[in-house]
Amino acid sequence: MAEEPLEAADEATEVDGPSHFPCAQCGAELTFRPGTESLVCEHCGHVNQIAGDPEEVEEQDLVSALAALEDASQTDAKTLLRCDSCGAEIEKPSTQTAFSCPWCGAPIVSQGKDVTRLRPGALLPFKVDHAEASRAYAQWLSKLWFAPNDVKKYARTKGRFRGLYMPFWTFDAEADTRYTGQRGEYYYVTVSYTTTDANGHVQHRTRRERRTRWYPASGLVHDAFDDVLVAASRAVPMKLLAKLEPWPLKEVLPYDDAYLAGFEAESYTVPLDDGLTQAKKIMREGIRRTVRRDIGGDEQRIMSMRTQWEDLKFKYILLPVWVASFRYRDKVYRFLVNARTGEVQGERPYSAWKITFLVLAILAVIATIVIVAKSQGS
Repeated sequence: MAEEPLEAADEATEVDGPSHFPCAQCGAELTFRPGTESLVCEHCGHVNQIAGDPEEVEEQDLVSALAALEDASQTDAKTLLRCDSCGAEIEKPSTQTAFSCPWCGAPIVSQGKDVTRLRPGALLPFKVDHAEASRAYAQWLSKLWFAPNDVKKYARTKGRFRGLYMPFWTFDAEADTRYTGQRGEYYYVTVSYTTTDANGHVQHRTRRERRTRWYPASGLVHDAFDDVLVAASRAVPMKLLAKLEPWPLKEVLPYDDAYLAGFEAESYTVPLDDGLTQAKKIMREGIRRTVRRDIGGDEQRIMSMRTQWEDLKFKYILLPVWVASFRYRDKVYRFLVNARTGEVQGERPYSAWKITFLVLAILAVIATIVIVAKSQGS
């Protein structure tokens, strides 16, 4: 057993672009078709099946993986492009010379850097295709009632959908926690009090009040955590990414470059040890819920928790999103589609004038109702 906290390793970094997949018939570049297990040639239509591997996705032991971070067998040499506008690090497309950031649309002018990054262990292939994502985007635009008048047209013309694999860490752990605290149990008492009416008459009344008796509590609880998900990208606000959940993580497949054909991939900018720190915050909240259930009663107070961790494991995985971004009045707005479930989330500007006019209209309606009610009552 390893007492928390765990030792952190050196900063981990990103993964580079997909391999080339030439068509067996004509030699053109193949692309992955969402929702299938196939690579398709857009030039001649030839279909190549991806060689499936039935073995289970293995989760690596965290401590040994961190120690082996520099091991060539655990890493890949990649070429990354960094966006100076939003900080995203994107794998360099092998077939493009001009390249813009999928998150903010800014042109990437920096030279690619060669880095050694941890290799992904698993991914979720695209399932929602470009047409479905575009329909979701159009529907979202139609509902921007309080956006400035020109933003819908601007977003429609400037927003370009791109398929992107995003980096995530997942963590598993077994946790044994000794705690001390207090269990609160409710009881009720009758309390007397007096009131004085408008004529100065004193009245004696009673009411029931709830009180709490506190008793000492202590114990040992066990928690098992599976696939605690932590975003490994800093390019998108965490609140926006969280709204794309849940992800069907039980459907992840062993990593294969073939699934990246025709798509872009962002490399992780949140190191593995920082990801573990975030995961343990999430797990501690789960432990607190378990402790409260174990304490019981009507209320609980947790005085101390001492956790020992066992069997800590992690996966570095890629999850698919469709992303469109547009810059409006010097601010970037993004629209995301979970390319497995179809869940959509987006950022949008608001028009202060439209909101003000709505509030004034509502106040005018209320004032009219009040005036009519008074005139009918008089």
